[in-house]
Amino acid sequence: MRFRVLGPTQVLLADGREIAVGGPRLRALLALLLLDAGRVVSAERLIDGLYGEHPPRGAANALQSLVSRLRQALPAEHSTVEFHPAGYRLAVDPADVDAYRFERLADAGRRALASGDWPRAAAVLREALELWRGPALADVIDVAGVPAQAARLDELRLAAVEDRIEAELALGGHADLVPELRQLVVAHPLRERSRGQLIRVLSAQGRSAEALAEFEDARRTLAEQLGVDPSAALAAIHLAVLRGDDGSAVLRGDDRSAVRPTTNPALPSQLTTFVGREEELRRVRALLGERRLVTLTGPGGAGKTRLAVEAAGRLDGEVRFVELAGLADGADVPQAVLSALGLRDAGLRAPAEPGRQSVDRLVEALAERRLLLVLDNCEHVIADAARLAARLLGACPALRVLATSREPLGLAGEALCPLSGLTLPPPDASVLDADDYAAVRLFAQRAADVAPDFTVTAANVDVVLRICRTLDGLPLAIELAAARLRALSVAEVAARLDDRFRLLSVGNRAASPRHRTLRAVVEWSWDLLDDAERRLARRLTVFAGGATLEAAERVSGLPATDVVDALTGLVDKSLVELTGGRYRMLETVRAFCAERLAEAGEADQLRRAHTAYFLEFAWTASDHLRRAEQLHWLRRLDAERDNLHAALRRATAAGDASDAAGLVAALSFYWWLRGVRGEAARLAANVLDLLGAEAPPGLSEEFALCVYNTSLAGAGHLPSLGTQRSVIRSLDGPPRQPFLLYLSGISTGPPSGGAAHVEELMRELRRLVGPDAWINALGAMGNGSALMWSGEWDRARSALTTALDGFRSTGDRWGCMITLGALGELAAWQGDPETAGAHMDEAMGLVEALGSAVDQADMLRTRGEIRLRAGDLAAARDDFAGALLLAQRSGAPEFVASARLGLAQVARLRGDLVEARRLCEEALVGGLTGWYVGEATRSEIILVLDEITEQEKVEAASRPGALPSADGA
Repeated sequence: MRFRVLGPTQVLLADGREIAVGGPRLRALLALLLLDAGRVVSAERLIDGLYGEHPPRGAANALQSLVSRLRQALPAEHSTVEFHPAGYRLAVDPADVDAYRFERLADAGRRALASGDWPRAAAVLREALELWRGPALADVIDVAGVPAQAARLDELRLAAVEDRIEAELALGGHADLVPELRQLVVAHPLRERSRGQLIRVLSAQGRSAEALAEFEDARRTLAEQLGVDPSAALAAIHLAVLRGDDGSAVLRGDDRSAVRPTTNPALPSQLTTFVGREEELRRVRALLGERRLVTLTGPGGAGKTRLAVEAAGRLDGEVRFVELAGLADGADVPQAVLSALGLRDAGLRAPAEPGRQSVDRLVEALAERRLLLVLDNCEHVIADAARLAARLLGACPALRVLATSREPLGLAGEALCPLSGLTLPPPDASVLDADDYAAVRLFAQRAADVAPDFTVTAANVDVVLRICRTLDGLPLAIELAAARLRALSVAEVAARLDDRFRLLSVGNRAASPRHRTLRAVVEWSWDLLDDAERRLARRLTVFAGGATLEAAERVSGLPATDVVDALTGLVDKSLVELTGGRYRMLETVRAFCAERLAEAGEADQLRRAHTAYFLEFAWTASDHLRRAEQLHWLRRLDAERDNLHAALRRATAAGDASDAAGLVAALSFYWWLRGVRGEAARLAANVLDLLGAEAPPGLSEEFALCVYNTSLAGAGHLPSLGTQRSVIRSLDGPPRQPFLLYLSGISTGPPSGGAAHVEELMRELRRLVGPDAWINALGAMGNGSALMWSGEWDRARSALTTALDGFRSTGDRWGCMITLGALGELAAWQGDPETAGAHMDEAMGLVEALGSAVDQADMLRTRGEIRLRAGDLAAARDDFAGALLLAQRSGAPEFVASARLGLAQVARLRGDLVEARRLCEEALVGGLTGWYVGEATRSEIILVLDEITEQEKVEAASRPGALPSADGA
């Protein structure tokens, strides 16, 4: 078959007959698979592409249905759509897809153009462009995810057209190109390369007046629509026309004005243009094509992060950006990577496996994933970042790492790309030549942002050059200097910089000159602040990961009106950035202002204010997490996680036992919902060391929560809290953190006395807590689960229904989810698969709302078992396969094992004993020891292996003369 997406989506047989694929959604799925023909496309990418940012409930099931329909639409003999543990794959030769043929030919034409082989370049590019039948993906352009892909292809088409025109220009085809170029300019008035080609053609034909008019139109259009001047390349063509040069003498094949769109949402968006670093950008891209670890090194303010973002954004494939600047402890580096990947330590319904580290989950999640991981600002956690990079690169062959740091990671095979200042003009540079150098262009652009009338002229070029040279061309220093043009003339800026650097030049000569220069810029910026701005600037340094306006007002201790005015001044003066409703400082600025905080003697006062604010915030959020506004408060807690953990660490380090233990208690439910059990255990263990072996007076609840959070990560010997009954009886009122009741049950296991003991315990609990709807719902859920295991199914269903009603009345999706899961299992045990499936579908919808892929895997696995019990092997296999996909992507080996066990059961019931045994043996590898859920799964796998062995013996005996196999013996 042949496939077309460069126009309406088409599937053609070898004889030219077209196959009807179906509706827009089905054609969109085909198109998304075709754009990665021959490669596995993850389910997440397909769902994002089909449904956008807000997929419907059950999107995974909808995707499975679409894949099934696509298989039916395509000829059965080809079997082109394949399931893979990591997603789906269209098993076709990329050469059979017109988009791939076009890209291959366009690339070949571009290479021929670069090498000066004009005839070949023109011929190959014409062949590439003849493949187009209209706008790319024209019949599915309204489906989410398709416009971005169509825009990419259309951009490549435009670039190929420009490359073809470039080749034909070199071959002397001037006259025939004018009409086409005029059409391109009208259709794409901001595309400077086409403008430049038209100007060159007109100039070569002796139509200089028209060429100059075309440049003037380009200049006016760029100024009116974008507020920018023509690029250096277009300006050079204009200058050649003014000089009377032949337009074709301008450098051939220069595509600097061509803009490649970047649509990857995993990278931080940029609000300013990228200036300079063209050579470094080419080097980084080349290195990433050859090496698996590339590190950008250089002083603070050299633009390492921006270059990393630009380089990553121009590469094909998946990218994830990890910001390490906010970490106070190198041990948190793996957790930061997990968060950036959208992964979690464990599921909602199971504690983390003892002895397993976050890095183990990362290795499992990335083992077969083709990904570029950007580790930004590694310098303060260099050893931990290096260890993690070494482990991941050694275990994940498709992974690449791009790091930024002030020093190399120091690993074998590391390729370094050192950065210093931007290029500077020589001493005799003229006003026309100066703008060709990146440092001057950056200063001019940033200065025009704050002073729109500013331009580099013959009158001020010497002063501008002095500023750029004095600042060593460092981007951050130049941007801070340009920002001062709000209040100072360029001459005054130059004078102040000169005075400041002269003062610093007699300081510590062992320090890096660039460090001294950057420090001078920040110190000079500090001098420009008024008293209120200085007070707020130094006090903002207590925040980790930025602050909301409310937090800044509360913690700083300044009057609200003063905070607003001072924040406005700090944002205007570039010491604070406002992004996403949060105020953040550049790290260099923050470090400088933190020294001023210490000098003012305010550090301890601000630490206490910060801790008090976030302790109050954590308790407020914890209460809301059990209500209908649960998702909103989860997002708020996510945004403040750095601040919350910083407050906890500072309180622990300062010996503030009450505050530290209070934060552990308040955050316990949030940690569980977000699956950050490993990080939570480390934080709780540090507080437990502070508290000692017994609960201090008045902190018994907080002490218990510290013990439970620490124990869930498989820590060693911990203080004993006794049974759940003893914990509940130790309370003298309702717990401030009701999640204590669930954690105590998870940690101590089911009661030894069965359902009767659970009911007695629940009666004691109700007397203690009174009418609390959430706690009573939790108690009913525990009672119903115990009755299930005791075989009292009718009473169990009644208790679980009461629990579900209670959780629904509070709005807690998590409570509803775990109760629906239990009701689904109960219905399956009672032989009612339809009711069981309905419960599980609702539970899975709640999991999707909570954003938990690992728990969606668990729910799919549970529904698969329900369908298996009902005899629906095909549906059960789909659920187990989906669970395996999600569990592998999430790095959850316990659910990988249980999903493989389910697939093994399906294979056994279908009579494929070889496949069943293979799946069981794979399921036994890793992740199943150290806690009762894993041990139960291991026991079940062994039982199924015994059943397979018995079936193998029966089959062997039924074959006359056959001997049992080694596996079946």
